[in-house]
Amino acid sequence: MFETAQEWLIVQGLNASQATPILRVGLGLVVLVLSWLTGVIARRIIRNMIQKMVVASSTDWDDIALEYGVFNHLLRLIPALMIQLLIAIPLTGLPEALSLVRTGIHIYMLVVMIFVIDSILNSALAIYRKYPVAKRFNLMAVIQVFKIIVYIIISILILSMLLNRSPLALLSGIGAMTAVILIVFKDALLGFVAGIQLTANNMVRRGDWIAMPKYGADGTVQEIALTTVKVQNWDKTITTVPTYALISDSFKNWRGMEESGGRRIKRSIAIDMTSVRICDSDMIDRFRRIAYISDYIDGKLTELAAWNAEHGVVGDDLINGRRLTNLGIFRAYVEAYLRHHPMIHQEMTFLVRQLQPNEKGLPIEIYVFSKDQRWVQYEGIQSDVFDHIIAVVSEFELRVFQQPTGQDVVSLLDQRPGVTDPS
Repeated sequence: MFETAQEWLIVQGLNASQATPILRVGLGLVVLVLSWLTGVIARRIIRNMIQKMVVASSTDWDDIALEYGVFNHLLRLIPALMIQLLIAIPLTGLPEALSLVRTGIHIYMLVVMIFVIDSILNSALAIYRKYPVAKRFNLMAVIQVFKIIVYIIISILILSMLLNRSPLALLSGIGAMTAVILIVFKDALLGFVAGIQLTANNMVRRGDWIAMPKYGADGTVQEIALTTVKVQNWDKTITTVPTYALISDSFKNWRGMEESGGRRIKRSIAIDMTSVRICDSDMIDRFRRIAYISDYIDGKLTELAAWNAEHGVVGDDLINGRRLTNLGIFRAYVEAYLRHHPMIHQEMTFLVRQLQPNEKGLPIEIYVFSKDQRWVQYEGIQSDVFDHIIAVVSEFELRVFQQPTGQDVVSLLDQRPGVTDPS
């Protein structure tokens, strides 16, 4: 074809030295125009056809592939293929130039293939995450390792083309640099090993709530990558934790709480021990009117009367006999109140107990679980419970202990004889 066109130009009056370069330039422009036209057709026609087919499809994997640009990257290969097929025509008789151009085309196609493979892997990961098994087995680190391998292989191929050497020869040279490679990719290797351990031992998943104070992380795991784990804290900030740190350091995973169906409430209220006393008949009559504990008091009085009679305790013998105390009745009330609370889990650990007395009083600890695990709702339930408990303490003639305040000092001064208001 090239020789036929060359002879035609010579017939038109050009000599061989003029016809050959003009012909090469002209055919080269034709090849470039055809390549450009195929690119336009690929972008405007073929891509629109693919989009319509994807929209009409009932599956969602092709929608994800379109979203991540798999088809767009593939269409970029079409102009390069056109040049690859036709470039030999204008470069007939110039083997070195033809080899150079084809090397450039091959390098371009390899670079495009990096984007194609990257988008395919991203699409595969997005499709995988739609299945429940993705929460159990994280493949993010595996995908990233595979990407690194692809980048290395394609980089070696490109370098071998530029140096005109066999890829195997380059690989043998890289083998001598193993120590350097291990240093450069130390974090990636540690992250890969950590990712396998995290997945195999089911230590952490995407969506888990973890707390790692050393790194300032306290929130939901957004992504487990090759070298980093992204945690969205409750203040909406993002903390990046090295993947290997989840193996080498300790962290708290709240998944067990979330899967249990309850969230623990563990808080105490300090009672002033000087306000604890044995109940007299008036106190007992008043406490009987509280619906939650009226049956408890009647049953307890019967039990204590039987015990006292059996042991010969009569009258108001407070030392030898057994009596009800306002603190004991208060604990019974708190337990009954929590038993009737609609948002307290009745099937999980349920305690209302005394802790070791200290300089701040006698702690009465509430150890129960709320049914609602959501943070805002959980805090609301906990606050409502203690709002009520603190408010009713005085009804049992008990006092809540707290450090003296300025108002306490003023009250003491006002109670001194002969002290008048300075105002």
